[in-house]
Amino acid sequence: MIKHIVMWTLKDEAEGAGKAANAQNMKELLSALLGLIPVVRELEVGVDVFAATPACDVILYTAFDTRADLDAYQVHPEHLRVVGFVKQVVASRSVVDYEI
Repeated sequence: MIKHIVMWTLKDEAEGAGKAANAQNMKELLSALLGLIPVVRELEVGVDVFAATPACDVILYTAFDTRADLDAYQVHPEHLRVVGFVKQVVASRSVVDYEI
């Protein structure tokens, strides 16, 4: 199984909204992918509510059966639609993929 974790720090303001509103919008958009992309086995999205240091505003956890499934997810039109919004509101991004 492949695990894919992405953590984002958001801009204070982007797309006409503040960080909190954009974080919630990201959570909704990303969460919807579970039902739209068949290769996604597990998906969780969290928004930082504890003001952790170092800061990370939104985190995505996904699981896939194979590396090929992760690759298919990356180029899926629904994923790319969400990426279009995310790129507009994100200041920084960290990612890790690993296999268990």
